[in-house]
Amino acid sequence: MSVPGDAALVLAAALDAIAALLHLAVIVGGPAWYRSFGAGERMARMAEARRWEPTVITLAIACVLATWGLYALSGAGVLRPLPWRAPVLCVITAVYLLRGLAIVPALARPRGPETGFWIWSSAICLGFGVVHLVGTVQRWNAL
Repeated sequence: MSVPGDAALVLAAALDAIAALLHLAVIVGGPAWYRSFGAGERMARMAEARRWEPTVITLAIACVLATWGLYALSGAGVLRPLPWRAPVLCVITAVYLLRGLAIVPALARPRGPETGFWIWSSAICLGFGVVHLVGTVQRWNAL
């Protein structure tokens, strides 16, 4: 059973929004959340020291993810057409898929990936990328 492109892109937008909100929650949750979500010890320590970098970096990522969600909604026809909608959706899809496939070289190493973060985050990104791909391909003629 196939999913209509507009439904797939609406789902993609929802996934992007959830990811953006989780990044905002990490900022509020503080150092323990940075550690739990795999941001690394360096980011967690900077957050403990109340440095501005973790907040700004995480906020920037949340903004990018929210923008990607807006592009997915635009591609689905829910929002008006945004500039360069088709190529931007292709780039978003490629970023997610490439990030998801980043686990392959890590798994090929003799010791495997450094942390479980790489495994689950790669799986999530790969899933997000597939949803974006399905929606973009199915809606391509409307983009």
